[in-house]
Amino acid sequence: MSVNHYENFPVASVLMPKHLRRPVSAIYHFARGADDIADEGDASNEARLAGLDAYRVELARIEAHETPLTPLFQNLVPEIRQYNLPMQPFYDLLDAFSQDVVQKRYADFAELKEYCRRSANPVGNLLLHLYGEATPVNIAYSDAICTSLQLINFWQDVAKDDVIARIYIPLDDMARFGVPESQIPQQICNDNWRQLMAFEVQRAREMMLYGKPLGTILTGRIGLEMRMIIAGGLRILDKIEAAQFDVYRHRPVLRPFDWLIMLAKSAPM
Repeated sequence: MSVNHYENFPVASVLMPKHLRRPVSAIYHFARGADDIADEGDASNEARLAGLDAYRVELARIEAHETPLTPLFQNLVPEIRQYNLPMQPFYDLLDAFSQDVVQKRYADFAELKEYCRRSANPVGNLLLHLYGEATPVNIAYSDAICTSLQLINFWQDVAKDDVIARIYIPLDDMARFGVPESQIPQQICNDNWRQLMAFEVQRAREMMLYGKPLGTILTGRIGLEMRMIIAGGLRILDKIEAAQFDVYRHRPVLRPFDWLIMLAKSAPM
C-alpha cells in the first residue's frame, strides 16, 4: 500500500512487541518520507523523481557499508544490520513511488498487481524478516494480504485519488462494466458502477482470504496483530458492500464498534 494509505501499518500498535517498535518505526519513516516526495506539495515531476533518486543513493551507501548523509537513513542502518533486512524491498518501494509520479492509469489487473508487488508487498516482506518468519510460504501469504490491503484502500479512496488525477481501477474492468472515466469525477453510482465495484471487492476479498492462514501461522502478539489487520481489511470490504458501493458519499472507515468486532474475530481458536 502506498504510504498515504498506510492505515494498517502497525507502527504505533500496542500489539507490536516493544523490541520491534524501533525498527518498524524506521521502516515507516523511510516509506513515509519517500511517499511525501512523490505526492505532497507542488513540486515538479522532475524534482520528485530527483528526490527519490537521492533516496536510492542513500540506500546504495548503506549497501557499500558507507555512512549515509541523512538522519533518516542513519537511523535505518542499525535496523538493517541487526535484522539482516533485504535491501530489494526498499528499492521496490522507491520504484513504486516513482511510478506514482508518472503513471496515473492501469490498463489491466496484471499491471495493477505488478504495481502492488512493489508498493505494498515489500512492507510485509520486511516485517516478516523482523519477525524471523520470512519463509517462502509466509511471504506468499503476506504478499496476498498486502496486495489486498492496497486494493481495498484504492476502492475506498476512489474519490480522493480522483482529486490527484489517479484511477487505480483497471481500465479494462471499467470498459467491461460500462463505466467511462468521466463517471468518476461526476461521482455517479449507477448499476454499472455497483457491478464494477462488486467485482473489485470480491477480487480483494479472495486475495485476503488466501493469505488469511498467516494470521494463525504467526503466534503471540504478532499473530494477533496480523489477524486484526486481516479482519480490518475484510471489515472495510463489508462496509463498501453495505453502502451499496457508493464510496463517494459513504467512504468506509473503522469506528470503535468495528474494532470490537475485529478483536472478537481475531481471538485465537
